[in-house]
Amino acid sequence: MSRTFVVTGAGSGIGAVLARRLLGRGDRLVLIARDAARGDALRAELPGSSMIVADLADPDALADAVAVADLPDAVDGIVHAAGVVELGTVEQLPVSAWTAQLAVNLVAPAELTRLLLPRVRAARGQVLFVNSGAGLTAHPEWSAYAASKHGLRALADALRGEEAAHGVRVTSVYPGRTATPMQEKVHEQEGAAYDPSRFIDAESVAAAVLAALDATPDATLTDITVRPGPR
Repeated sequence: MSRTFVVTGAGSGIGAVLARRLLGRGDRLVLIARDAARGDALRAELPGSSMIVADLADPDALADAVAVADLPDAVDGIVHAAGVVELGTVEQLPVSAWTAQLAVNLVAPAELTRLLLPRVRAARGQVLFVNSGAGLTAHPEWSAYAASKHGLRALADALRGEEAAHGVRVTSVYPGRTATPMQEKVHEQEGAAYDPSRFIDAESVAAAVLAALDATPDATLTDITVRPGPR
């Protein structure tokens, strides 16, 4: 049976792979596009998808964007797969690096979830956060990104307890380093050569996300850690 999923970050990396998998099996997608031009590009890449035009870097604008979007009364799941990263030591990182990562990686998922919760409750659906290994352990030069992802874990844990009575399931997926354009950008910031063969394939993370989304109603996969296999 076809289901409806709202997906952020569908233009690249894990989100793009997941969106193609969901669309390919007949599910309905509602995607977040930062502007109209990006929405047109996503429709071309993922035909049949609907759009919420909103920039996750500006969480205050999400309420108006959701209000004018063509959304069904029931949403089976929200998948938060968008994210930004800027590395640097605490000494080096400007306030803008902190606010940008917290806005996109934490505040926007919280606000989008809040706005869509009535529809998710109506479907007794699911909220899934694509977190990161940085949401479990913070390493040098990853302070702002890790703080946003630690916060995302706290959001998921609190939401799970709050929404259990409404039949809403909440899952966090923690991928290790994954071969995506974001990982390539990380390597540029680290000054290291990028070899995608060393990292998890985005398809593998998408498979873990699908396993959580497709779990039978009697079970919740609350936390899934995906690590690179032996090389």
